Amino acid sequence: MDASQFIEDWNSPDTHITVQTSGSTGTPKPIRVEKKRMVASALMTCNYLSVKEGDSALLCLSPDYIAGKMMIVRSLVRRLSLTIMEPTGNPLANDDGHYDLAAMVPMQVFNILSSSHGEEKLNNIRHLIIGGGAIHPMLEKKIAMLTNSTWSSYGMTETLSHIALRRINGKEASQWYTPFDNVSVKLSTDGCLIINAPAVCPESVITNDMAEIAPDGRRFKILGRRDNVICSGGMKIHIEDIEQRIAAYTNIIFAIGKRKDPKLGEAMVLVTEGNHEQELRDICTRILPSILRPKEYVATKHIPTTGTGKPARALINSICQTTSSFLEV
Repeated sequence: MDASQFIEDWNSPDTHITVQTSGSTGTPKPIRVEKKRMVASALMTCNYLSVKEGDSALLCLSPDYIAGKMMIVRSLVRRLSLTIMEPTGNPLANDDGHYDLAAMVPMQVFNILSSSHGEEKLNNIRHLIIGGGAIHPMLEKKIAMLTNSTWSSYGMTETLSHIALRRINGKEASQWYTPFDNVSVKLSTDGCLIINAPAVCPESVITNDMAEIAPDGRRFKILGRRDNVICSGGMKIHIEDIEQRIAAYTNIIFAIGKRKDPKLGEAMVLVTEGNHEQELRDICTRILPSILRPKEYVATKHIPTTGTGKPARALINSICQTTSSFLEV
């Protein structure tokens, strides 16, 4: 779908639009959503960021996904001047424009910052929203040097894009997500985030994201996916937490997985792309307490990923079942 096709659907008499979920809360599937709820979502973002009529916006994400769709809706609802670009890996390669609002995935931001005058180009965007995947700690350090307002978003198709933002740079930088007005969160009995956002979804959304809620009862941190927990020796270890800690010290491509263990129940295994076991072992020894260190290190030619570039956890765990020195995967 391109932007013109979506706008045609948006302007049709139908009060609903079909969107495809990503699998954040279950099996990916198409769902019908009310246009008025997409309008509510658009207004929440624009009001939070003080984006007003006549401001400029950049669309460099595919309208096939909710993030791209919602950039168009924000522009239509708030009457923004929208520039539409091909959703490439570096959408600013041939562009030096100034924009009040843009949304990108981490890979696009990484490519821009790695290119000539990339930092300057990103600073031309007053509010940059990053979503669609985890931001690598080293990338976040680079983003922290920007002088614009850059935000990490939290949300999913079921909530019609993000329902909370956290600032990555500037004096307001934080590890806590702040929900929009009229959005509240709480934890399920197993520690997963429950979202109550009646303006954008009629029922509460029970996520698979394990979270921590701040003492103020509103802000929250994401600890990791419920199914990405290693139960080792009576401890629950969050895979994403360990990956984030290690990634702050290296650019080596790796992933954390697990295998069954007769003593511990489950043992943590670090899978590295290429023969970097010793280097990563040294890092883990230096920065992690012994109880949180991987029990095995496995090398493979390629870390398997999903179609959206996220770690393919089931395949990674299958690699973890062997301890051979180098796996052809």
